[in-house]
Amino acid sequence: MEEIKLLQQLIDNSDNIVFFGGAGVSVESGIPDFRSENGIYNQKYDYPAEEILSHSFFYTHTDYFYNFCREKIIMPNALPNDAHKKLAALENAGKVKAVITQNIDGLHQAAGSKNVLELHGSMERNICLKCGKVYDASYVYKSEGIPKCTCGAVVKPEVVLYGESLDSYVISKSLEYIAAADVLIIGGTSLSVYPAAGMVDAYRGNKLVLINKTPTNRDNIANYIFYGSIGKIFSQIEV
Repeated sequence: MEEIKLLQQLIDNSDNIVFFGGAGVSVESGIPDFRSENGIYNQKYDYPAEEILSHSFFYTHTDYFYNFCREKIIMPNALPNDAHKKLAALENAGKVKAVITQNIDGLHQAAGSKNVLELHGSMERNICLKCGKVYDASYVYKSEGIPKCTCGAVVKPEVVLYGESLDSYVISKSLEYIAAADVLIIGGTSLSVYPAAGMVDAYRGNKLVLINKTPTNRDNIANYIFYGSIGKIFSQIEV
């Protein structure tokens, strides 16, 4: 309870909070993470998961890529959890200035967050490689085989696959928000995926909050550490 009071105080006293989140934020919505013991990368497939989610694999095994996405990546029934909802409420209250996420599920926007910077893109946007028409995740999930545009061309998710570069604009804006933040809250991430994890080093303040179920190799950079369910912790914060 004392930890919650401390976090509440930090939030109450700031109107320039930036949230940086990873897969752990969406786990409580039923979306599997990647690197935990039961995560996607530790399950057995015909190919390594990292290979399946690569630029080259998309073009050489497009059918397999999409079958994998329908089974493991796209979760049509997933709903925003307490962490997503509270962050949206804090943004609406003028507290949170930006949500920077490594997730591709669109749940922050579904919860009502407006200023969301998606470092790895989003499965909610799938673009025709020929005419540029955009389709949502539901279209891809319900399609059979390789999803095609009405023009007949292949549709590709606007997700940063292995072998592709992060969007330079998203990176620069994220770094701007982190550098200018009064309070930086990092949640649901092991801070082991680069270059995204290295971006938190741009923070210049002394109110870096780390919320995670287990210790990370970057705990030493945090001013405040809270171990536990991020959804449960945020559910206790008042706006």
